[in-house]
Amino acid sequence: MTDFRQQALDYHALPTPGKISIEITKPAESVTDLALAYSPGVAEPVREIAANPDAAYQYTAKGNLVAVISNGTAILGLGNLGPLASKPVMEGKALLFKRFAGIDSIDIEVSHSSTDDFINTVANIADTFGGINLEDIKAPECFVIEKALIERCNIPVFHDDQHGTAIVTAAGMLNALEVQGKEISEVTVVCMGAGAAAIACMELLVKCGAKRERIYMLDRQGVIHTRRSDLTEYKSLFANNTDKRTLEDALENADVFVGVSGPDVLPPEALALMAANPIVFACSNPDPEIKPEIAHAVRSDLIMATGRSDYPNQVNNVLCFPFIFRGALDVRAARINDEMKIAAVDAIRSIAKEPVPESVLKASKVTSLSFGKDYIIPKPMDPRLLKRVAKAVALAAIESGVARITTLPVDYMSEL
Repeated sequence: MTDFRQQALDYHALPTPGKISIEITKPAESVTDLALAYSPGVAEPVREIAANPDAAYQYTAKGNLVAVISNGTAILGLGNLGPLASKPVMEGKALLFKRFAGIDSIDIEVSHSSTDDFINTVANIADTFGGINLEDIKAPECFVIEKALIERCNIPVFHDDQHGTAIVTAAGMLNALEVQGKEISEVTVVCMGAGAAAIACMELLVKCGAKRERIYMLDRQGVIHTRRSDLTEYKSLFANNTDKRTLEDALENADVFVGVSGPDVLPPEALALMAANPIVFACSNPDPEIKPEIAHAVRSDLIMATGRSDYPNQVNNVLCFPFIFRGALDVRAARINDEMKIAAVDAIRSIAKEPVPESVLKASKVTSLSFGKDYIIPKPMDPRLLKRVAKAVALAAIESGVARITTLPVDYMSEL
């Protein structure tokens, strides 16, 4: 672990500090180039944009530029370490946008004294960008922030910790249920955790067909139920009218466990209480709610997913956020709505059912992959994700009326 820590520090420090840089896209070698790039030539696009704000998409980089914005109040699993400490994560997100979807991205870390202060700061700079990816903002403030910014900004605003996690979780879950021969409308789901990711995951599963009354959500005080008086409005959405109080109570004969909480909170004896052919998504990172080797020793009929790359079935947001933004940007969507999220779910899950390209097997260091218990979700390096997910999202944006461009780009016509 010490060696890995040093490797991580060296990766970020050498040979140049950080993970992103700015590059120029136009020639700047001659006097003429400079006259066009800046004064006096730059006055011409200025006049065009002043007369028609949409011209910014034609004459500037706005249409392919996403801001990754955080206040550092919920950094990974490390907690509230402040805006500056979140910068390596935000730079990493920018790296992933560029690597997987060709999207230019810049990180912005905001210090503020109130939620309204954060909202005003972001809203006031939003016109610079084609989209905003919110990141590592704690609940419940993240819900208020995202809602306000969606209302105030005329570009997509997307809190990836909520919706990216939910989309990838839903895609993997629907495939796992298919493999296990279960219907989403009939299963009992136990969700360990009640933060932003947990609530978003359960809300999207409900939109995909799960029954709210069959979902048992737990926080540090146990099962969230209707007789509790300490619930936020967001937790109250999953307050169940039940006598169940503990994790063991909730897991008895449950079909699904979703963990977005902390390490080792699912005891083996509790897993043993679940119904036949259970599904466990233990997504706490870096250490899951139960280690896969322990879970499989308890239940041979299990499908298991984690947030880690060194186990099968990694629930990884990179399967979603670059491509949902790619599709949204390409049709200039005003927002990312439920139709676009569900389109992403369907596109991601469909790829896992198809033959896997040799390049993916090589990158994954395996000889074969086929749809089943150990492969319910695509690998992050799968080249099909870009066009398939982006196209599905773009079409959903057009069909749901939030796109300003109502035809797909030409390169969408050919799929990988």
